[in-house]
Amino acid sequence: MAKAIHTMIRVLDEARSVDFYRRAFGLEVAHRQDFETFTLLYLSNAESDFEVELTVNKGQTEPYDLGNGYGHLAVSVEDIDAEHARFEAEGLNPRKLVEFAPGGTRFARFFFVADPDGYQIEVLERGGRFK
Repeated sequence: MAKAIHTMIRVLDEARSVDFYRRAFGLEVAHRQDFETFTLLYLSNAESDFEVELTVNKGQTEPYDLGNGYGHLAVSVEDIDAEHARFEAEGLNPRKLVEFAPGGTRFARFFFVADPDGYQIEVLERGGRFK
């Protein structure tokens, strides 16, 4: 059986991205691997073994074109209201908190936030299928 271990995104500004993921999700650099033309940073926290891999291509000066294929990364939190308020206090510009309840039955409570490169991240309240 396969086990998901990381997702990779290309970022323009290493320091800005590391700061965002630290403040937003408590992710710290677990490993850094420097190569001639690029650097890989693996970010993680104690909540999960899953990592976010940031790829910084040396010499890249223009923002990446995210195209229309990228969807989002999702994380779960215990208290969505407190997290939304914390994101606002941190100046991370979360979008509005949404309760998705098709047919009157709650499926999810969540909000989205964009990282410095425009990648969308969904922050979901833990419960049901979102653990």
